[in-house]
Amino acid sequence: MNPFPSEYQDIFRDETKALLYLATIMPDGSPQVTPVWFNTDGEYILINTNEGRVKDRNMKARPQVAMVIQDPSDPYRYLQIRGEVAEYTREGADEHINQLSLKYDNQPWTYRKGQKRIIYKIRPLRFDPH
Repeated sequence: MNPFPSEYQDIFRDETKALLYLATIMPDGSPQVTPVWFNTDGEYILINTNEGRVKDRNMKARPQVAMVIQDPSDPYRYLQIRGEVAEYTREGADEHINQLSLKYDNQPWTYRKGQKRIIYKIRPLRFDPH
């Protein structure tokens, strides 16, 4: 099942290279927003980060997130998404960040000493097209 709106399928394609703006919730309840690389498995939105970053800590503690994916060819066209973290894992995370690096930078990921990559699977709950 592909839950993504049909009229926005193009912004999910790798060749579009759209960024996802991820909003997480800080311990004091305030929002924190970060642009991130992403892809999907057809059902979930997948993001990859280094363990210990603010968004990582926030999503582990408070799994509700909001996201915006903006069409790189039309800044007035974007898809707002509300969702929740369904799961996260370190298994396959190094391979996943390499896949995202090839998508966005056209080159393999350069390992950075001390990083522990983690994949977040985010379940979309609501779409607001614009």
